[in-house]
Amino acid sequence: MTDVNPAVIAATTGPRPAIAFRRRLLAEFLGTALLVTAVVGSGIMATTLSPHDIGLQLLENSVATALALGALILTFGPISGAHFNPVVSAADWFLGRRAGTGLTIKNLCGYAVAQTSGAVAGSVLANLMFDLAPVTFSTKDRAAGHLWLGEIVAVAGLLLLIFALGRSGRAAVAPAAVGAYIGAAYWFTSSTSFANPAVTIGRAFTDTFAGIAPASVPGFVIAQLAGLVIGVGLLLALYPTDDQTP
Repeated sequence: MTDVNPAVIAATTGPRPAIAFRRRLLAEFLGTALLVTAVVGSGIMATTLSPHDIGLQLLENSVATALALGALILTFGPISGAHFNPVVSAADWFLGRRAGTGLTIKNLCGYAVAQTSGAVAGSVLANLMFDLAPVTFSTKDRAAGHLWLGEIVAVAGLLLLIFALGRSGRAAVAPAAVGAYIGAAYWFTSSTSFANPAVTIGRAFTDTFAGIAPASVPGFVIAQLAGLVIGVGLLLALYPTDDQTP
């Protein structure tokens, strides 16, 4: 394995093997927790400041999320790769498994647990910051075919962007590019681009603007896994090998 993981999807260099696994798990936990805190917290603030304008609420929520995501990638990217997302970690494992540049199965499982527990913690933290009960399970139903299609598009596009940047030597722009993509995908996907199984689970723990009913979570996660398969397939068709610099 090289000193810098070439399959990294994060800030500038990606996770270094010398960094202890527990530190990488902590980075994934904290990064995902703070990401969900930003998503949920800005949603609560948006409904407070603009109670009668859903479009403005979505704008406020999407801008805060996009900016927070870019900042979090810069913060945690050099430690763990700043995946914050099990589908990103799964793609990293799959694409790097032969060359030994991606996550191992053990790493993948650890990342997924850290990301999911972090997402739940992030919702709890946002609820507490706005003087709500720590856990308020969402009642917002999001179960519909067109929403699942939106999630497939959101995930496939996200993975294609992330790994295309890595494979073409442009990983340094990932914080801005990924933040911009997620901010835009809030608006061009019917689902408002959850694009993340861990975040989807975490957002079930808050009955606020950003919430999703627990019963709607499985459909979203299945759609996200479909997006993972499609996104990796598109990447391999367009960027079959690493180091494809323009």
